[in-house]
This record gives sequence, C-alpha cells and structure tokens, in this order.
Amino acid sequence: MPDKNLTNNSIVAITRADDYDYAKVYGAVKKSLELIGSPDRIIKPGDKVFVKINHLPPSSLPERGIITHPVFIQAVLELLKNYSSDIMFGDDIEPGHEDGFQVSGLSQISEKLGVQLINLREYGYIETKCDGLLLDKVYLSKIVLDADVIINLPKLKTHSLTVYTGGIKNMYGTLARGQRSKFHYKYKKVEDFCQMLTDIFSRVKPRLTIMDGIVAMEGEGPGAGSLRNLGIVLASYDTVALDAVANKIMGLEPSSVHTTRWAYERGLGIGNLQDIDVVGEDINDVAVSDFKLPANYYRTVVSKLPAFLEKFLLKQMLIRPRVVAELCTGCFECRKICPAGAMLKTDGVARVNKDKCIQCMCCHEVCRFNAIKLSRPWLGNLIHSAANLLKK
Repeated sequence: MPDKNLTNNSIVAITRADDYDYAKVYGAVKKSLELIGSPDRIIKPGDKVFVKINHLPPSSLPERGIITHPVFIQAVLELLKNYSSDIMFGDDIEPGHEDGFQVSGLSQISEKLGVQLINLREYGYIETKCDGLLLDKVYLSKIVLDADVIINLPKLKTHSLTVYTGGIKNMYGTLARGQRSKFHYKYKKVEDFCQMLTDIFSRVKPRLTIMDGIVAMEGEGPGAGSLRNLGIVLASYDTVALDAVANKIMGLEPSSVHTTRWAYERGLGIGNLQDIDVVGEDINDVAVSDFKLPANYYRTVVSKLPAFLEKFLLKQMLIRPRVVAELCTGCFECRKICPAGAMLKTDGVARVNKDKCIQCMCCHEVCRFNAIKLSRPWLGNLIHSAANLLKK
C-alpha cells in the first residue's frame, strides 16, 4: 500500500499483463487498485457508477486494438461490483444495420455480468454550463451527468491530430455527436481543439481512470496505426497524472502534449512527473524509446524554431488525408463524420475535396480499411524520418 503521507491524487500505479488472458488482466487491475487505494474511497453505498469506455466508431473487433478490450472491461466491472450494485458502462456509438456492441464483444460481457451496457445517444443530452476557457455551455450525456461517480477506461493510443489520446480525451465521447462535429470544424488549430477537450474534461472529470495499455497503438492512431504490445495497466485517481505517465512511457514529454499540459496548468490534476508517485513497476522499465509517434507531433518541435523557418517547415510538414481507391469499400463512414463536408462520392469510392478539407483527421480516424492515408510533401517526409531517427 502507498505511504499515507503521499498525496493520493498524485499516485499512478503501473502493473503488468502481457496479454488478454482474463486471469492475468484481472490480477493486474486488482493489484493496481490495491496500490492506489481501494475504490471505496470514491464509491459510497447507493452511488450510481458510470464506466466510460473507449469504443471508437464504427465498431471493430477487439483484436484491432482500437477499443478498450472487452476482457479488460470485464475485469474492471467484476472488481467494481464489490463496491456498487448500480453500475452502467458504455459509450456513444453510431446506430446501424448491425449491433456495434455485439461486434466488439461488449454485449456478451454485459449479459454475462448482468451490468447494463449503454449507448449514450439513446438516453439523450442535456445543455449544461461549462465555464471553460473556450466553452460556456455544452450538451453532455444525461447518463454521465446523472452518475455519482464516473470511471474512465481509455486505451493507450496515438492520435493523428492531437498526438496522444488517453484519459482526458476519452471524455470527449460524453458530448453530443452533433456538437463534436461542430467543434472539429470550429477549433481547427490543434492547440484550440485541445483546449476545448480540456474544457469538457473539466466539466466531467472522472474519479478514477484505469488505462488499457496491454496492446497499445502507435503511429497514425487512433484507428489506423500499428499495434504495439506494452503489456501494462495504468491506474490513478488523477487522470492528468496518469496521462503524464503514459506520455513518458511513449517517449513524449508531458509538457509537449497539449491536453496534459493545459489540464495541469488549469489545476485539474498533476502533470509534472516530479510530483507524481509512480508505484508498482518502474516507469523506466516499461518506457519505450522507439514508440512511433504520429506526424503531427513533429509540428510541435518545429514550432520552437525562428518564425520564418517555422512557417516554411510547417508548410512542408502539413499532412492531408488521401483516399486509396483500391482499398475503399464504399462504406462512406468518412462522409458521415466529416464536419467540413469535404468527402465526396465518385464512382462508388470516397474522395477528398482538398479545398474544403480542414485536416481534422476525422476521416482517417473512422476508416477501418486503411483506405485513408496521410501524406505530405517529400521534404516533410524527410524531416519526419530524420526526427524519428533522432528520437531513437
């Protein structure tokens, strides 16, 4: 158990589970909760508990490494049932011709455990005051707002727009889908988009975050990157601290990740690694020096150069989505999600209207067939390759 003199919300536990064998995952999650202190400190008798998973649309099999793995979710729910009899879990998913939760294996978990699985959009959204730096009011899930305790189960992944997606960004899914599309269009600069994400996080802060880092995603995540077996579980009552530790494991300085830095600066959690007590595994033993980062990360490096050089290099490093026609299946999920109306339908396949594209990467995020690639000028590719070599 951690020293009682430590600040509880600055503790992050790291435990190991090298695959999704249930006994291993259950043991790792259980140990992580023992290391940071029992959940009965946040869950009181009669509390309504909502567990926010990461179920990126459209639905995909857990083996793709895109969603919080169902075995991981099952282990967490089994443990939480010791503290509450009123638990729901879920996310916002697109209705369609198939049951998305059935595809991902979550319906089966719900039936097995007797825990209600929720599609947030089916229960409506409520306009609520936000008091953020950019947002004054938002439409948030009624289920989430009604919960006494929010527990957050993100997946450790990169993100082609925000560089990293984790505990803070996972709460974006509690926002109404229409407003999410609107904000993608309105906050086109990455810095503004991340400030907006921090605003939402400030309004629906989870009380406990447990991260699935057993199989992570690197490269151009969160839906089209490559899988990387890290074999770890992270847990903390401070989501910002957990994100900071995850950043470090990926080879990122927490101060270079906008959501982590701004949440820390706004007093929403601890983002300075020196003020975080890591328990369980040593962070240096699980850190990965060659974790592949998305192209957008190197824009933050270039932004530190003199203005005239920064402008030139940023233009070279600008990434745009393009459709590989041979891989496009004509599902047009990209058209549904594009906030700028930049995805066209030509001869049964998708195409990007470059004049309308705002580089929000929503189309890339949603494509399950790797038909949307990110490209840049040759000099940008050269800079990106050199930066990856230097990182190693």
